[in-house]
Amino acid sequence: MNYFRDKVIWITGASSGIGEALALQLSASGARLILTSRNENALQQVKSQCTGPAAVLPADLSAGPFHDLVQAAISEYGKIDILINNAGIGQRATAEATSEAVLRRIMELDFYAPVLLTQAIIPHFRENGGGQVVVTGSMAGLMGVPRRTAYSAAKHAAMGYFESLQTEHDIPGFSITIISPGRVRTNLSLNALHGNGARHGQMDEGQEKGIPAATCARKIIQAISRQRKHVVIAGEEKWLWWMRKFIPPLYYTIARKYGSKDV
Repeated sequence: MNYFRDKVIWITGASSGIGEALALQLSASGARLILTSRNENALQQVKSQCTGPAAVLPADLSAGPFHDLVQAAISEYGKIDILINNAGIGQRATAEATSEAVLRRIMELDFYAPVLLTQAIIPHFRENGGGQVVVTGSMAGLMGVPRRTAYSAAKHAAMGYFESLQTEHDIPGFSITIISPGRVRTNLSLNALHGNGARHGQMDEGQEKGIPAATCARKIIQAISRQRKHVVIAGEEKWLWWMRKFIPPLYYTIARKYGSKDV
């Protein structure tokens, strides 16, 4: 845990779920935090539970401008060592039922926000001798899942971008860690969007049986400290990923039949 002591860590989507769990555990490890989401009141509650310094920086990440947001974050402590792109929104609708507005909203938050925020902060890392970017993807970014077409597309796109960036960048001391969680017990399904933009508003059975957010956060923190390139964090649903790789016909059969309850 000495890896995080005195490091400045910026967490988006920090008001609940995985982001909140990361904030509490990283704060206990001696990190200085910057907490971002749209919900300032919830961020203040998370801050009140932190044992170390934590700054609240509310923002709508679907809007930008990202350069200004990065400068505001840097001004909190004078630097940023780690950016954790964790903000996102889910989907509970078929492709046919998903409006263009919802498709674009999901892409804005789940793909463009982490990408543009990362692009805006890279010059800071180059000038300061390195840093680390972490992105919370999803197992839905590794394989197709029914009723998650826009969400899965955004996570696939993010996976492609950040994996390409891992191979492309030439910044000494800079690393990128991609996290692909499976089912985690968070509010993701509660806040997920139907095709018309309405909030799903209920806890899916699969989500409810997912691993605790604190457990997921602990494994993410281990991956960050080891500068892992890609880590899948999941329970029993991980077998679907292996099936997708090695027995595709069986995967498609199972995904079609049970996929609406998974991931």
